[in-house]
Amino acid sequence: MTKPAPEPGTPGAPGHDDPPAQASTRAVLDEFARGNPEDPLHFGDLVSDLRQTAFGMLLFVAVLPAFLPLPGVAGAISGPLVMLVGAQLMVGLRKPWLPRFLAQRGPQRKSMQRFRVLLAPWLRRLEKLVRPRLPGVLEHPLASAFTGLLLVMLGLLLALPIPFTNYVF
Repeated sequence: MTKPAPEPGTPGAPGHDDPPAQASTRAVLDEFARGNPEDPLHFGDLVSDLRQTAFGMLLFVAVLPAFLPLPGVAGAISGPLVMLVGAQLMVGLRKPWLPRFLAQRGPQRKSMQRFRVLLAPWLRRLEKLVRPRLPGVLEHPLASAFTGLLLVMLGLLLALPIPFTNYVF
C-alpha cells in the first residue's frame, strides 16, 4: 500500500517551503562524513547545517584559551570571541556568522569520518539524555537576546586584565 502524494500547497508537497527540522548532531555529522574522503569540509557549511546548535560549539571553542595558564593572553583571546558569539545572539541571528577566511577553511572529510566513528557511540547516549526542552520559552527571540547580553558581559569580564584571574589553580 503506497502513501498518496500530498495536495499541492500543503506541507510536504513539492514546491512547499517547510521550515527545516532540526536534525540531531549525530545525523549532521553522518551527512558530513559521506562523500570523497579527500574533499575539504568548510566550516561555513558545518555551521550552516548545525544552525542554532553551532552557537554552543563556537562558544566552547571560544572559551578553550581561557583554560591556558597564561596571564593576560588567555583572556585577551577568549573575551572577544565570547563577545562575538554573544553579539550575534543579541541581534537575533539564527545561525552563527563566520568571517569568510574562516568559513572557507576546514578539515578534510576523512577527518570528519574518523571523528564520527570515535564520537558516534557517545553522541547516541548523550542525545538520549539531552534533548530540547521548553522550546517555546528557549527559542523566543528575547531569550536569545538575553543570553547574548550575558555572553557579551562575560566576554568583557574575561578580557579585562584583572590580576590573579583566568588562572588554573
